[in-house]
Amino acid sequence: MSQVLIRKHTLNFLKQSYTRVSSVSFSNSTLRLNSELFNLSSTLTINKKDFLVVDKSILSSGVHSLNYSAQNTSKLWFNQTSNFHTSRLLREKNENDPKDNELPGENQPQDPPILPIPSLVALAPLQVPEYLPKLPLVAISRNPLFPNFIKMLEISNKGLMDLIRRKVHLNQPYIGLFMRKEDRDDDVVQSLDEVYDVGTFTQIREIQDLGDKLRMVVMGIRRIKLNGIAADELTATPSSTEPEEKVLKNGLRRRLKRVLPEAKLEETEVKPENITPEKTPEGTTIHNNEKVADEPKKQDQILMIDTSNLVHHEFKQNQEIKALSNEIVKTIRDLITLNPIMRETISLLLQNGPRVAENPVYLSDLGAAITNADPKEQQDVLQELDIPNRLMLSLRLLKKELEMSKLQVKIGKEVEDKVKQQHRKYMLQEQLKVIKKELGIEKEDKDAIEEKFRDRLKQLTVPKQVMDVINEELNKLSFLDHHSAEFNVSRNYLDWLTSLPWGKTTEETLDIARAAEILDEDHYGMEDVKKRILEFIAVSNLKGTTQGKILCFVGPPGVGKTSIARSIARSLHREYFRFSVGGMTDVAEIKGHRRTYIGAMPGKVIQCLKKTKTENPLVLIDEVDKIGRGGYQGDPSSALLELLDPEQNVNFLDHYLDVPVDLSKVLFVCTANVIDTIPDPLKDRMEIIEVSGYVAEEKLAIAKQYLIPTAIKNSGVKKEQIDLSDNALITLIKSYCRESGVRNLQKHIEKIFRKAAFKLVKDKVEHIDVTEENLHEFVGKPVFTSDRMYLETPAGVVMGLAWTSMGGSTLFIETTLSRPLDLSPDSKEQGTLTVTGHLGEVMKESVQIAYTFAKSFLVQKDPINKFLQRGFIHVHVPEGATPKDGPSAGVTIVSALLSLALNRPLIQNVAMTGEVSLTGKVLPVGGIKEKVIAAKRAGVKTVILPHENLKDFNELQDFIKEGIQAHFVKSYDEVFNIIFPK
Repeated sequence: MSQVLIRKHTLNFLKQSYTRVSSVSFSNSTLRLNSELFNLSSTLTINKKDFLVVDKSILSSGVHSLNYSAQNTSKLWFNQTSNFHTSRLLREKNENDPKDNELPGENQPQDPPILPIPSLVALAPLQVPEYLPKLPLVAISRNPLFPNFIKMLEISNKGLMDLIRRKVHLNQPYIGLFMRKEDRDDDVVQSLDEVYDVGTFTQIREIQDLGDKLRMVVMGIRRIKLNGIAADELTATPSSTEPEEKVLKNGLRRRLKRVLPEAKLEETEVKPENITPEKTPEGTTIHNNEKVADEPKKQDQILMIDTSNLVHHEFKQNQEIKALSNEIVKTIRDLITLNPIMRETISLLLQNGPRVAENPVYLSDLGAAITNADPKEQQDVLQELDIPNRLMLSLRLLKKELEMSKLQVKIGKEVEDKVKQQHRKYMLQEQLKVIKKELGIEKEDKDAIEEKFRDRLKQLTVPKQVMDVINEELNKLSFLDHHSAEFNVSRNYLDWLTSLPWGKTTEETLDIARAAEILDEDHYGMEDVKKRILEFIAVSNLKGTTQGKILCFVGPPGVGKTSIARSIARSLHREYFRFSVGGMTDVAEIKGHRRTYIGAMPGKVIQCLKKTKTENPLVLIDEVDKIGRGGYQGDPSSALLELLDPEQNVNFLDHYLDVPVDLSKVLFVCTANVIDTIPDPLKDRMEIIEVSGYVAEEKLAIAKQYLIPTAIKNSGVKKEQIDLSDNALITLIKSYCRESGVRNLQKHIEKIFRKAAFKLVKDKVEHIDVTEENLHEFVGKPVFTSDRMYLETPAGVVMGLAWTSMGGSTLFIETTLSRPLDLSPDSKEQGTLTVTGHLGEVMKESVQIAYTFAKSFLVQKDPINKFLQRGFIHVHVPEGATPKDGPSAGVTIVSALLSLALNRPLIQNVAMTGEVSLTGKVLPVGGIKEKVIAAKRAGVKTVILPHENLKDFNELQDFIKEGIQAHFVKSYDEVFNIIFPK
């Protein structure tokens, strides 16, 4: 008979770790106290033939002793997972029984499997061992765990979960917690280089087995250092070269010695055939109720490590440590004040911890643990063993956290104040709305909207068909929900219909004298434009009514086309509205969008009427020559036809309004640089007024009267501080600003005043004189240095006149022979003509016409001269980089060819322009004013012009014609007689 005694204090020690059993099961040969505990009498005596299996969980506080009677081959057998605390207190009484050392046979029952941990288990407090080197390795990310602090973990790696389960069943609820160097969501590592070498020895306080993962509440105990990889003694794999029988025998003996350390085990022959292996799904082999060993772990996962304890350096409680501790405590108090959530966290941490102020070690860990610092910074605190340095690192993290909390509180307060203010305003508005509604001061939204629209209509003279549409929309609006989309569409439509100035006009000023005064006050010159506006006022005065007109100002940039329109509106006392159609490609900009589109709006003209609040404004349509061509969005130029036609715009139909609008009282003014790109149907509906460029005298007057006062006002320079002489202005106009307009002249004058302001401020001078000599110091080197390429024109070279966007300019035509002339009677060579100078197609044709006419004309004047018929002639127009085109150089080219053929230069200081036909007729050309100005600027005394341009020359101001002798010719014979006098 054998007896096993289980002492009472051992049961009391284990009573919190297990539940009680509800039944005792028997098999044919074995009494099994399986899986759970029982609560029986204080002493349990069992007599059984074969075997008693004591599983890991049979112990309870209700059992004081366990007696059993063994006969023949009876054996006491402990499962390999039985609690090791229990095995130390078991004593085998019958040591002489030779059967005691036998193994269970193959017909004996298999040991029950390890049960999973209950769904939630709070492990009993254990005395933490001071040194436990071999621990499961758990890798964490983001934040390390400091000693005396609690953290919740979730583990999903299967191998690590099984290892932790076994450790918990063995009452070894300890793990090594190490932080990863890189952020990864994985519980295990493949290399020790992936984690820092300093971590935390951690105790599992609570564990919850969820099947596919373990959820644990762990508490840091102390700092440990990672030394290397360790093998789990329960999962160690024997060498493959060792015989299987020896492995089984030696392994079993080691396990029996751990279970029964006081038992004397004799050497017995253990045969492999007596052991029944069983393969589990996890790959674990179970021999005779013993779960022997797992298969070898994969080499890419490290589960067990070897560690050693880390102890901080000795320190003395000196003034430095006290000061650091006090500063950390003060900073934590400031953090608690700013962050209420942190107050609760710190109070929970301090419940089970030591006194903070008296423990610098715990205080340094506390300061680092409560911050949201970078993981690397917290790891530095964990690794630091010098307490003063650790306190300093912790203090730095706390200061950074304090500044962050202050900024967060500031931002939160600003946002909260803004939200409170908006909420308060909303509540007050809602209360005010309810109060007004109760007092009858304010009506419902629909009623208020309808009343607002009807109040607008009381002051207007709305046509009947428009009024019918408005009433229909108001009725529809009253039945719509104000939250629906259709309600907003109808409300916007009614808002546009009632905002137009139906029947409202601005009273015009029909005083011609006052209008002329205003026009002269704003602009110098531009007599054609001013005369046309005064004529319009005169007609309106006689008729007693005003009608709209469509005027188009055509001229080079910078001559005042856009600005004169505002002056016209002021002289007529009309409202002014401007919009540009340059680059416009969508017809909806003119005619409006359909109301079915989201964000639909009327066209520009209807917007103009709403803004000006009158039916007779002056509308400036700018850059009409640059309007876009038709595409998939329509043709805007065609849409302008209805707008600018006096017969059609009486009933202009906008796509959005869909009701006729009268635009006949609107004065439309269009501007363009050229008329060639304006479509002919649109050009036919407009009255074209050409605005030519300014001559030097006009620019000088404009600079004195308008540009200089404006520059003084904008620059801040006082009038008495700067003196800009007339000679400097004339040089500026002739050498820097030759273009037709004055925009470039205005830029140069502003540049002069900016330079003057700089000198006044920097050099502290009181007065600056700008003269012709020092002008280059303000505006740089001259752009135009000479007006004439030839002071005296040789044979074959003639000066012509050309119109450019910069105004007028002189243009020389050069002719020469490209090879020596062969005039021998035997020669049969025919002459050729080569043309260079970046000429356009029209000018190339003009050269061919001039060449043909010159040959025929030379035959008439000198029949013997075969120069043009046999000569290889090259015609060149200088400044080859500048494109040139137009027929106006015909007479100039003919004169150059005849001069070369006759080897006779023209009279000096003569310039000419005009198109020549094949029969020698001289046809009229344009740009006479600009060309005459260019000739005068070049010092030309004689100008040859077509006879039909006599009217254009007569319209020029006298100061332009002064000093110019003009000849007007009808045929080239007259030109020949002038340039080649007898």
